[in-house]
Amino acid sequence: MRTKRSKLGQIGENVAAKYLSQKKYRIIERNFKRSFGELDIVAMAPDKTLVFVEVKTMYPGILKPEDHMTKAKLIKFKRAASLYAGAHQKLIKDKKGWRLDLVALVREPACAGRPAGFRIRHYENIYL
Repeated sequence: MRTKRSKLGQIGENVAAKYLSQKKYRIIERNFKRSFGELDIVAMAPDKTLVFVEVKTMYPGILKPEDHMTKAKLIKFKRAASLYAGAHQKLIKDKKGWRLDLVALVREPACAGRPAGFRIRHYENIYL
């Protein structure tokens, strides 16, 4: 049985994939899982850079989704991306290389006639 938190995470990943598609990213793979780590979204940016996207989704509160991207998680994310990129060299075009992005989403409740939705922040090329 899925928890409320895992359901929100899955919805957030769907919203992030749609957002990226609208920004002309081509989604290559979603929920790539291996023993060395997990990648929420693998995409090709409009400039042909291979992009690995970590999605963090939360309800409004004291902490922001970005606060959950700890140094340890970033190291694990980078390792998984590096191994994926090494195994999929054909996806790296024109010496563009690859990068790590974070899409942070906050679930916004319906309010004053406005439907419920998400506040989206996209951070490109995150690093330690």
